[in-house]
Amino acid sequence: MKIIENKIFRKDIAEKFLTYFDTMTKAVVDIEKGIMAIDADLYSDLEAALLEAGSDQENLWGINLYPLKTKEDFIEYTSLINIRPHRNNTSMEVEDPAIREKVKSIIDKLVDYGA
Repeated sequence: MKIIENKIFRKDIAEKFLTYFDTMTKAVVDIEKGIMAIDADLYSDLEAALLEAGSDQENLWGINLYPLKTKEDFIEYTSLINIRPHRNNTSMEVEDPAIREKVKSIIDKLVDYGA
């Protein structure tokens, strides 16, 4: 498990962070701080690491990253921690387009897809 605050290459994600699954790694993104925690068996472990680092629960959203796929298929906006009826998110999918765009923007800033 690692908190990513600076640019990382997609190939490094594939080499270092496919610990628990062959083609996918779990991540939790802090949409306020612009950082993510990556590579754990459970989203709740990633969430806890970010909370310990000072993140606010309301800003944390779970995703899956597929570093062996194309940029267009790199992010999947699904996680159990995303179920938040009080925020009108009633499924595991991030439903709000604005939040999805924030997550994508952060991933695009943190991940260099070229190498």
